[in-house]
Amino acid sequence: MVFSWLNLGIVLALFAGLAFAAGPLFGSILLAPKWRGGDHAMPYECGMTPHGGSWMRFSVNYWIYALIFLAFDVDVLYLFPVAAHYADSEGWLPLVKVTIFIVVLALGIVYFWRKGVFAWPRRISD
Repeated sequence: MVFSWLNLGIVLALFAGLAFAAGPLFGSILLAPKWRGGDHAMPYECGMTPHGGSWMRFSVNYWIYALIFLAFDVDVLYLFPVAAHYADSEGWLPLVKVTIFIVVLALGIVYFWRKGVFAWPRRISD
């Protein structure tokens, strides 16, 4: 292999990228204040003094709701390439495929709705 100026430029760009990535990390280690204690150890909550422990417990409904959101969000992302390719396609077959995909998504939403996943439980205050 012949080492050319292009290879040198690529290697220099790689080292420059690594330096730009590692520089702030090492700089923060060297320059950051080392004092710990007082309000610095407390979690920040919009300028208000936090109450309770630093770890909050969330209901399992919250996590199920988040997972359903991610699943449907990723499924909807599949529609963007389909919409981009739809203008180049011919016939009814692409429309039928997209319709089946959207109907399956809608059936999933109806299923979770009927199971009561979207009904956020009310918290009983003391």
